[in-house]
Amino acid sequence: MNREASRALFAEALGLMPGGVNSPVRAFRAVGGQPFFVRRAHGARLTDVDGNTFIDYVCTWGPNILGHAHPSILRAVSERLPDGLSFGACHPLEIEMAKTIRAFVPSMEKLRMCNSGTEAAMSCVRLARGFTGRDRIVKFEGCYHGHGDSLLVTAGSGALTFGRPDSAGVPVALAALTISLPFNDREAVRAAFRESGREIAAVILEPIPANAGLYLPEAGWLEFLRETASAHGALLIFDEVMSGFRVAPGGAQQISGVPPDLTALGKVIGGGLPVGAFGGRAEIMDHLAPLGPVYQAGTLSGNPIALAAGLANLRGLIAPPDGTPDPYAHMERLGAALETGLREAARRAKRPCCVQRAGSMFCAYFREGPVRNLADAKLSDTAAFGRWFAEMLARGINLAPSQFEAGFLCAAHTEADIEATLRAADKAFRAL
Repeated sequence: MNREASRALFAEALGLMPGGVNSPVRAFRAVGGQPFFVRRAHGARLTDVDGNTFIDYVCTWGPNILGHAHPSILRAVSERLPDGLSFGACHPLEIEMAKTIRAFVPSMEKLRMCNSGTEAAMSCVRLARGFTGRDRIVKFEGCYHGHGDSLLVTAGSGALTFGRPDSAGVPVALAALTISLPFNDREAVRAAFRESGREIAAVILEPIPANAGLYLPEAGWLEFLRETASAHGALLIFDEVMSGFRVAPGGAQQISGVPPDLTALGKVIGGGLPVGAFGGRAEIMDHLAPLGPVYQAGTLSGNPIALAAGLANLRGLIAPPDGTPDPYAHMERLGAALETGLREAARRAKRPCCVQRAGSMFCAYFREGPVRNLADAKLSDTAAFGRWFAEMLARGINLAPSQFEAGFLCAAHTEADIEATLRAADKAFRAL
């Protein structure tokens, strides 16, 4: 596979951007080699600057759930462009988006638009602190909530160890306000609340963690967190930036039946453009300025072009045109085939591989399963994954370039794509 043009661009980029990239995982450091540069994307495929075409399971890390360059999204954007790119003022699409989200995520009684999932999660944490008058936050290992200072924290040893910064530039004093616990560990949560319950403003988590690969909440886990937070006067925050409108129209909270106090959204509601949103119980949201003392703002929040793209994306999911298969049923069917096929390919090659899936999100951990938290995920053979990733890429399959990232299906994937992917996987497993 020729990659000369990508190599030349990466060499130039190294002198212009840290690591040659604008987001760390794109640098391929976790899998070796160098990244390719995309020229165009359409449907379920990417084409790089050297003319190589890949079946894509990154899908812009989730938002391109209908597929790249979907006609309805392109049409919605092009129709809005003549009216202006941004207003810095109120416009009708803000109301339309808010009503659409609330219809499917009823726990978001009121909401506010922002520009990214990071902003949404950061705003939820600030609002929780302002509403409760408390400072500490409980999060869970492997749950990524953007790069806000309070949330870039990893746990030390022991359930009650207060976090240390997971990045240079994060003040130790601020990180110390975050308690990071193992996912699916009820006793760790009980111990944290016994020790600091009166100081804890909120429990924040990805209800389906998709930033350390993909592991699932055990039966009763989300209900337990709901009960525990309520019993101690803390808020429960669901970061559904990944799972919102992807695992179901109402996200993980629709599947589980567990309503959080606040929800952070992103990805899918932007259709490929930068959008975030956060919302929850009206009495909490009314603590935001201009009604309350918690300040949050954004010049480009509710950008009309981004909302036009996002609304077209959501309509294609929840109200597909007549004659179009239900996107969720289609992706579930393909996801099940991919999950089973990857397991079988690994078994035939006698390679340990735990495949975990939630709807159209999946991960192949290079270890025996199950994987129920970050500690389990870290036992994966990352070197083997890196070799497998390279073998798959050479066969035209684009996966997330890290063992600890989820893969994504989109409505544009076909049965033929899955069959081609499994043929490639069979050869890639055997080549290790």
